[in-house]
Amino acid sequence: MARPGHGRDRPPPKAAEEEEEEEEEDPVDAMIARTGCLEQHRRLQECMAEKRDWRHCQSLLRAFGDCMARQSPRET
Repeated sequence: MARPGHGRDRPPPKAAEEEEEEEEEDPVDAMIARTGCLEQHRRLQECMAEKRDWRHCQSLLRAFGDCMARQSPRET
């Protein structure tokens, strides 16, 4: 009889290449960091992960949107 917990499937260990890819900076984060709005973006992401409903994160969404709007050149 198997000991408790040994019947679960475990994911295979990650290859070294996969670990290196995860350590590389996300291109979206890099792009947002160049705008100066990375902190607002991270707060919004944390809220979305915690609440799992963007409607609960409206103030953070507006703050991030306002920051991005200040950084983007306006088209006329």
